[in-house]
Amino acid sequence: MDHDRAPAAPGGGTRARARLSEPGSPVCTPDWLTLREPADHAARSESLAVELDRWLGSDETVGSDDTVVVRDLGCGTGSMGRWLAPRLRAPQQWFVHDRDADLARRAAASLPVPATPVVGNVESIDLTGTDVVVCSALLDLLTADGLEALVDACAAAGAAVLFTLSVSGRVRFDPVDPEDARLAAAFDAHQRRDRLAGPDAADLAADALARAGHVVRREPSPWRLAGGSDGSRPLAEEWLRGWLDAAAVQDPSLDVDGYLPRRLAAPFAVEVGHTDVLGLPR
Repeated sequence: MDHDRAPAAPGGGTRARARLSEPGSPVCTPDWLTLREPADHAARSESLAVELDRWLGSDETVGSDDTVVVRDLGCGTGSMGRWLAPRLRAPQQWFVHDRDADLARRAAASLPVPATPVVGNVESIDLTGTDVVVCSALLDLLTADGLEALVDACAAAGAAVLFTLSVSGRVRFDPVDPEDARLAAAFDAHQRRDRLAGPDAADLAADALARAGHVVRREPSPWRLAGGSDGSRPLAEEWLRGWLDAAAVQDPSLDVDGYLPRRLAAPFAVEVGHTDVLGLPR
């Protein structure tokens, strides 16, 4: 489970918990997805999108008149498609996949290119005839075996992949608090529970893609949020609550009820690490 879908901590603590995701559920609410979209768009690697566009336009892949079939896994409200589709020059047909039917419909209706909603889990997706597979903030929710199976399916289809915003485990606050390191360690452990890929997801995906014969590039794609008076304050606070909730579930001895008001008492900035991975068939 990634840093944006943390369950609420048990017990009757006094802190204000994360409000925009359902406790214990990997399904995100539309309000949360809307709140994070500007930060997602700013963080994703522009250079990897440019490289994907060049690959799609080469003689070895699709012709200038061919329609590129793109599948967005775990599409949410369609943020990935709204960001990427305008950056690809080829004609496109998107299939937006989510286990939440309402989110899939919203995503399809919002894209600037033809899009079809598909309801279902990642494990049941048929990638036959797919040119590009994309996702955002999804890989860390998969097990290592599930992630490798996804890469194998992409390779079997001959599809390029662009996996964005996989949590990396790197969190840097300014100013620093003495409890930051303990909280970060507990959060990372929570991410890896039940054999989930968590902060290892980008490395696991890159290694699996290389073994499958893809040319692989990775780029950092951090959120840079300010907990002051600028426009990212609401997201910084909401992310912080979710981060603390997950840490508290993993290590109930942590004093998150003391940490949160201390952190919110003054302006702060935080860099939340993510990694984007591009894989292109040779």
